[in-house]
Amino acid sequence: MYFQLKELILWPRNPAFGPQRVRFQLGALNVITGVSRTGKSAVIPIIDYCLGSDRCAIPVTTIRDYCSWFGVLVATDEGEKLIARREPGDQKSTGDALLLEAASVDVPAVIGEKNTTVDAIKHLLDRLAGLTDLDIGKGQFGGRPSFRDLVAFNFQPQNIIANQNLLFYRTETHEHREKLRLIFPYVLDALTVETLAAQQQLAELRLELQRKQRELEKLRAVSERWVAELRSWAADARELGLLARADTPETTEELLRLLRGIADVAEPDARPSEDTVTDAVAELVALQREERTAMLEWTALRSRFVEMSRLRDAAAAYSGSLTLQRERLEVASWLSTLAAETHGCPVCGSTTSAPAVEELLGALRAVEDDAGAVSGASPSFDREFERVRASLRTVSERLDGIRLRIRLLTRRSSEARERHDAMLSRQRFLGNLEQALRSYDAVFDNRELQEEVQDLAARVQALEATVAERQVREKTRFALQRVAALAGQLLPKLDVERPNDPIRIVDTDLTVAVTGKEREDFLWEIGSASNWLSYHMAVSLGLQQYVQGLPRSPVASFLVYDQPSQAYFPKQLRADQVPDGADVTLKDEDQIAVRKLYEVVAQVVAESGGKLQALILDHAADSVWGGIAGLHIAAEWRDGIKLVPREWLTPP
Repeated sequence: MYFQLKELILWPRNPAFGPQRVRFQLGALNVITGVSRTGKSAVIPIIDYCLGSDRCAIPVTTIRDYCSWFGVLVATDEGEKLIARREPGDQKSTGDALLLEAASVDVPAVIGEKNTTVDAIKHLLDRLAGLTDLDIGKGQFGGRPSFRDLVAFNFQPQNIIANQNLLFYRTETHEHREKLRLIFPYVLDALTVETLAAQQQLAELRLELQRKQRELEKLRAVSERWVAELRSWAADARELGLLARADTPETTEELLRLLRGIADVAEPDARPSEDTVTDAVAELVALQREERTAMLEWTALRSRFVEMSRLRDAAAAYSGSLTLQRERLEVASWLSTLAAETHGCPVCGSTTSAPAVEELLGALRAVEDDAGAVSGASPSFDREFERVRASLRTVSERLDGIRLRIRLLTRRSSEARERHDAMLSRQRFLGNLEQALRSYDAVFDNRELQEEVQDLAARVQALEATVAERQVREKTRFALQRVAALAGQLLPKLDVERPNDPIRIVDTDLTVAVTGKEREDFLWEIGSASNWLSYHMAVSLGLQQYVQGLPRSPVASFLVYDQPSQAYFPKQLRADQVPDGADVTLKDEDQIAVRKLYEVVAQVVAESGGKLQALILDHAADSVWGGIAGLHIAAEWRDGIKLVPREWLTPP
């Protein structure tokens, strides 16, 4: 991702002064040097704040008190972009932002009002980075990667650059550390967008397969006890007179045949004859038969009413869709009047295309025909709908009347009550038996569910081969080995005690391990700040060399180092602390070690061919880094010159 810093800009609160602009050279090593308390350590927080940080870490008092807006001008593949944010005042941060885009942006002297928000800036940065919209990882720290996650590879502030426990920016918080671990394979191009899409589809298919398998296993578990309960059903059928005593089947298949025969009988032969009961019982039996008939009719009408209700709702939705399409295509009628004559566009010179207008008119006619068909069918459908509704109401009232007569007759006749109870027992038994046999069939004849499980398993297996999670791990390991090799080539040029020992990038812990003859030592096990500094510099440069060499990288192509010489100074007095007239030339090996840092960064930047930019903020003066090829002095803050100009501090 080509994304480099062109300017750092501060706007004063006092409109009488113009903005403070610190200019950087693209594709080069830039240096800001100066004494203490001149604003060097505020540069990284300012850039980070402008690039969408949720927290403003810009130092308070002087800088925050006298600046109204902070901005960075960046160069991208799309041209220049000025991103500025308002000083938040007493808040942790503010969403007010300014965005100007052009091939060459004119920096305004004064910023009046915001024209965008920080969220919009973040979306812009995500788009420039070409980041995927798919989630990486699961759980609390999973989600889509963002530009804000990747700034961990761009900044090495003062508290990180020589830290034995932290290798990357922002990883002091558990949330950012875990998110960076998850997206590391994506940053290294070991996890591609295609693989992410396949992984997401695979996860969904696995969930569906597990659900179907649980459903099938549950049905099969139910079947195990059904075989033992079949004879219990047969015994109950004998007690109710539904099965002859002589029927004692030995096989499961024969028993199922008998039970299905019972369930298929609407009115069992075992019921008492009407000649043996009183007239009240005969009337009750007739009413029950009439109730069953009315219930069947009510069920059929209710089913038809529900289906027609659904159809009417669907037709209404379809009609609304046709109306919307017709309204959008109405412009074709107007265009057809213009198509009769040739009209030239006063702006671009193009003429109206008659074939295109005819296509629009054809689409309009088709929509109107469909709308006419729908509206034509509506009256007859409405009449049938109302007829079914009325019939359903009539049958419901008749069914309620029959049931009322049954209740009254049952209360008057104990014999009828007994007959009624017996019939209900048989009906309940037949209903339960029918449901039980249906469940049994679902278990032993559930070919559709079994085929679904087999199909899902085959699709999961095919996707697993496509995703190849092991290949992703192997690609990640290979990429980390390549980064370690690039960093290893730089270590002999830096001030490190074990320059020739191979290193390993540990992505699970986000640290470095150094392999010796007998053991592997992690960064926190190695002493000396100069060693920690050297490994930080080598790994950050090696990582940038690797990602900028990829066909497409989401990592911005710049690095900012704050105070890399802190591992050596004030071991020897800094030039800004030496009394006037004293010899300021450093006499020990520390000067050589610090110069090596600058030389290595300048070399890597030069070899990138403009793809990488570096910025070093440091106390060290040109007596240390002077004469290094490709080094550009962006600012020198000494003798009262600071990031915030002295005149800004003067009361108006």
